[in-house]
Amino acid sequence: MEGHDPDLQLRKNDHIRINLERDVQSGLTNGLEDYTFEHVALPELDFETISLRCEFFGKALGAPLLISSMTGGTSEAGAINWRLATVAQQYGLAMGVGSQRAALQHPESIDTFKVRQCAPDILLFANLGAVQLNYGITVEDCRRVVEMIEADALILHLNPLQEALQPEGNTRFGGLLRKIEQVCQTIGVPVVVKEVGWGISASVARRLADAGVAAIDVAGAGGTSWSQVEMYRMQDERRARVAALFRTWGIPTAQALGAVHKAVPALPLIASGGIRNGLEVAKCIALGASLVGMAGPFLKAAAKSVEEVTSLVEEVLLALRIAMFSVGAGSISALRTTPLQKVVRS
Repeated sequence: MEGHDPDLQLRKNDHIRINLERDVQSGLTNGLEDYTFEHVALPELDFETISLRCEFFGKALGAPLLISSMTGGTSEAGAINWRLATVAQQYGLAMGVGSQRAALQHPESIDTFKVRQCAPDILLFANLGAVQLNYGITVEDCRRVVEMIEADALILHLNPLQEALQPEGNTRFGGLLRKIEQVCQTIGVPVVVKEVGWGISASVARRLADAGVAAIDVAGAGGTSWSQVEMYRMQDERRARVAALFRTWGIPTAQALGAVHKAVPALPLIASGGIRNGLEVAKCIALGASLVGMAGPFLKAAAKSVEEVTSLVEEVLLALRIAMFSVGAGSISALRTTPLQKVVRS
């Protein structure tokens, strides 16, 4: 395989360690602080009747929450995925695994991505870097990673800035849209395209929709900055200084979500990028998302225990439910039609 990377597993461990130990927060906020709900003092519904249930790709979910793609390929990553999947099964959440290129290159790491044994019913996303389609990854490889973990859909992630910052990065993005289109046409499962934290614009969303993607994860700025993660990996001081310049790069999540929803109103959207709590989940649903993804908080919780992940989910879902009660929305579909007000700042 042209894109074979002997240091891939080492890099995966570096990424986990840096995310857990360093400040890798974007210099931008997710933009959701610019939106507020109008409080409804008379919601005309009982709190205990509020339903968080919804569907995505025809699969029933207990709540519109996605444990976003993070990791895999190492023993530590395998333990993290197992803990996340256990809780996703308990609450009926969606989950994505990290890039499975490691599993294609190192078959001994396949088990670190396999979570069906503890999560037989969840909506599960396989994952590959889209640019790898220009480095020898084929449609058949895409099919293999889906079958490998018995996934319901495939995520192809876009990360041009991260690849450009990595000394070993894969930066041949030319002609990639046509190859994404080929995957969409032939793989036989829904294909989601996402960024990794710098956002998808309206114009890119329209091109992806025309190529046949089944959903877009806007993955905006405001959470983990992968330029910061790469900065901490740098041995070369000049490259580290260049990486540091991009801490405030990207399209904030709220801005990306609003623009993409307007550009492709019929396409299901996932909102991720710096989502930290259930109130922000509620805002994303009201702004047009069908599913809301969180990564960083889940990684920190899963590095500790299943109990920590459970506690985080309970907290997020409680805040979501209270937000819905306080705007008089008894269901996720009702929340989707609840207006948000833009905060006017003097």
